[in-house]
Amino acid sequence: MSTQVLLADDHQLLRQALRRAFEEAGLTVVGEAADGAEAVRLATELKPDVVVMDVTMPVLDGVEATRRLHAVLPDLPIVVLTMHGEDALRREAIEAGASGFLTKDVSMQEVVKTVLEAAGGDVALSPELASTILDEMRTPAEKPASPLTKREEEVLQLIADGCSTTEVAKQLFISGKTVKNHLASIYEKLDARDRTQAVLSAVRIGIVRLR
Repeated sequence: MSTQVLLADDHQLLRQALRRAFEEAGLTVVGEAADGAEAVRLATELKPDVVVMDVTMPVLDGVEATRRLHAVLPDLPIVVLTMHGEDALRREAIEAGASGFLTKDVSMQEVVKTVLEAAGGDVALSPELASTILDEMRTPAEKPASPLTKREEEVLQLIADGCSTTEVAKQLFISGKTVKNHLASIYEKLDARDRTQAVLSAVRIGIVRLR
């Protein structure tokens, strides 16, 4: 079965362009929303594999829609796609539960790649998101002892360095399945939904470093 995508953007022409790009890549667009409230309703009803979410939309903006969706469907990957690339917006989207963040000046191929990675739970941490997390870390915080094993810390450090699951497996000479098992354990211990949130939590408590 092909990856099922829900598009949420108030610009019809952009939705049409995204639909063409996704369908040409073999993905299935199961629904389209023109505002954030409709995106929440359709995602709850249709339960797609991933949502592509614009930020500036009527009725309900994309960040708040992401926050509400994350509350009811915490495992649903949401890729934020916006014209605005400010660090504050990236931070807000991450905290709301976004799995990825793209600006609209990227290529359609990059959007498709990110959506496929998000659907597979394998979105690599981008330099832009790393920068946002690093900026967030400038506020000192108390650092408790690490709840992770040494191997889990190694896996998460490579994720923080921008490695995908496959790249982590190659560097640590383990299987991709083993990497995913470690990630599942990391998510549980850090109360994180995905690798971005896990890295965010780990940097806060000093488990990994952004280089």
